[in-house]
Amino acid sequence: MQLNKTQKKWLAETFGSEVRFDEPMSRHTSLGVGGPADVYIAPKEKSGLMDLVRWLQENSLSYFIVGNGTNLLVLDKGIRGIVISMKHCLKDIQHTTLDRKNILVTAGAAARLNSLCKYATGNSFSGMNFALGIPGSVGGAIIMNAGTVQGNMADVITAVVALSSNGEPVRIEKHALPFRYRGLDLKEHKKIAGMQTPILLEGEFRLSPGDRHAIEKEASAIMQKRAAKQPLHQRSAGCFFKNPTKGKSAGELIDLAGLKGKRVGDAQVSTIHANFIINKSNATATDILALKDLIQKAVLRSFNITLEPEVKIVGT
Repeated sequence: MQLNKTQKKWLAETFGSEVRFDEPMSRHTSLGVGGPADVYIAPKEKSGLMDLVRWLQENSLSYFIVGNGTNLLVLDKGIRGIVISMKHCLKDIQHTTLDRKNILVTAGAAARLNSLCKYATGNSFSGMNFALGIPGSVGGAIIMNAGTVQGNMADVITAVVALSSNGEPVRIEKHALPFRYRGLDLKEHKKIAGMQTPILLEGEFRLSPGDRHAIEKEASAIMQKRAAKQPLHQRSAGCFFKNPTKGKSAGELIDLAGLKGKRVGDAQVSTIHANFIINKSNATATDILALKDLIQKAVLRSFNITLEPEVKIVGT
């Protein structure tokens, strides 16, 4: 997609330092790889985001939404079109007490998921500890129905607020949210039909009052276990593959296939957790894709199971 001079001028004049042209996506992904986006915009205010979306709709321009750049692999030639980053707006977290057993916590889509977990812990709310250590934003976690063996986002969410096709916010209750394993498909929802890509503004979560000491103790145990079993301090996109619907996990299958430590260029299967592909130094998206293909072929050959990526792969 090529923007004309008038469109580029409008973006530059409207968003100033919030917009960059030909911006390397390697600067904005947890894997540290990815070619340039034609346009990269990080609005600082919700109003600016909504104005931008209306303008994009009116001009029939393509766009792609990113939060904190986790769970994302951008290819080496980059992204054609406009990338909208939510990382500078929609970060507020607040709560309302509904009754003695129920707390409603509202979090902006760009708030870090770990910030939401810490907010819950700090206020003695139980229900969010399952998400501790999962990278990324609240919005991304909702779209991916992020979770662990202890639970997932669909377990605690009560509603989301998204942008409609006319650029106005609409509330969607849980019963109308088509969650699935590691996914949520909003494209067919009648309130946002016509939106090229659904844009979440916030999520609402029902939690419960609890004992702060017990919640903190549980949180500490979860994080210690995660630190021992996951490469939390290395560049990755989190778990790379979805777990099969039954049987062994993706990590177990990759490990049994003898692929821990396997490298293609600077992309490596983690020696700590086999379902993490890490960037050792200067990996490219091509390295990571080649390693992905190698893993899929090895697991298919050994176990007759096709692993499906959990990480979103975008770009050209």
